[in-house]
Amino acid sequence: MNRKLIQMKKSLFRFCFSLTRWVVILIIAFYTSACTDKAGGQDVVIEPEKPAVEIPQTPRQFSEVSPPQVIQELESNLEPYQPQVSIVNPIFDQVIEENSVAVRFQVRDLPIFKHPQLQLGPHLQVILDNQPYIPVYDVNIPLVLKDLSAGTHTLRVFASRPWHESFKNEGAYAQTTFHVLTKSSDNNPDPNLPLLTYSRPNGNYGAEPIMLDFYLGNAPLHTGAQENLEGEEGNVGSNIGDWRIRCTINGESFVLDNWQTIYLKGFKPGKNWVELEFLDNEGNPVKNVFNSTVRMIDYQPGGQDTLSKIVRGEVTAQEVRGIVDQNYVETPVSPPVETTPEITQEAIAPKPTPEPPVSPPVETTPEITQEAIAPKPTPEPPVSPSVETTPETTQEAVAPKPTPEPPVSPSVETTPETTREALAPKPTPEPPVSPPVETTPETTQEALAPKPTPEPPVSSHALMETSQFTK
Repeated sequence: MNRKLIQMKKSLFRFCFSLTRWVVILIIAFYTSACTDKAGGQDVVIEPEKPAVEIPQTPRQFSEVSPPQVIQELESNLEPYQPQVSIVNPIFDQVIEENSVAVRFQVRDLPIFKHPQLQLGPHLQVILDNQPYIPVYDVNIPLVLKDLSAGTHTLRVFASRPWHESFKNEGAYAQTTFHVLTKSSDNNPDPNLPLLTYSRPNGNYGAEPIMLDFYLGNAPLHTGAQENLEGEEGNVGSNIGDWRIRCTINGESFVLDNWQTIYLKGFKPGKNWVELEFLDNEGNPVKNVFNSTVRMIDYQPGGQDTLSKIVRGEVTAQEVRGIVDQNYVETPVSPPVETTPEITQEAIAPKPTPEPPVSPPVETTPEITQEAIAPKPTPEPPVSPSVETTPETTQEAVAPKPTPEPPVSPSVETTPETTREALAPKPTPEPPVSPPVETTPETTQEALAPKPTPEPPVSSHALMETSQFTK
């Protein structure tokens, strides 16, 4: 009886199990069919995976250029220096019972001064919390910070070149945190995270290119960065080993993957804004106080300050070397001196006055007149004198005859000999009254013909003898 009852229970259990299994199968099939019908009436859209947002590497409007030539020449004066900066007061985590503090610094291996005329020189850049920096040119005078708000404050300071570029050697940066009246959570950077300190551009500018500069603290070098930071608290190296600095100017962004100073062109005249952010290797901002800073600058071309003239190249390195060398004295550039030739005895002796060149006499061509051109009449042949027979001697013949005047031959004008006295310059006399010009009588054929030789006059004694002989 009991055996039969047990068998009946087993059979009933098997039946119920089989029935339950089929019911479950039917329910699953029903729901599967219903879901298929529902999915068949809709369009299933699979959105593709969005690509990672890439940060542009080069700007479109702004371009990087070389540092100004004068700055490159002055840089050599500062290369030997490795400044070491420290904050003497206030000390770290000090609580101050007043709302002002006198900050004192100590600087080694760098002279701190300002050139009195050029108004530039090596200095310290002091940054309270994340405010624009305060330049310090004399570490012997304490920097008094007034009207401080209650709570925690952080001071950052680093050495800077005269053109506001930071020294990046180890020890050139110092930092301290103090409290006014009480401690607070703000202005207190995490010492385990990288810290970005904004430096330039800042303030007013009168020339391009404009320098972009910043300081990094607690940031590893790219070479072996992750290995150096392995095992540190929070495994920081896995996130920031390939850090980058994102720079945004007037809404246009680009990134820097090296810690170096660059010079940019492309700023518009007037107001411009610049933002610097520290990014990890995935392009995400590293959340630490001061790691994102925005500054506004005013660019007005044509500035007449020393830095603007240096950037434009209007001054030479020699003229402004006093901003990197406190003891430099500019040597005035004298104009080139013309060398005087050596004076010799021959140069002292008086030189004879050269005689002016004798110009050949210019023969003037006589003016050709109408009379000269007209044909001249053929002269009649001269009448030969007839031989006269000796006439009878009379009283008239005995009388003495007048002696004929010799013929006037044409005068030949001879050119006077040119003498030194004639060539010597004579004082300009008053214009003399020109004497009347005697015209040379025209030489005719008759004048040139030979004249008959006149007979000598017969003396009275001869006449008397002749008369007696006749008688």
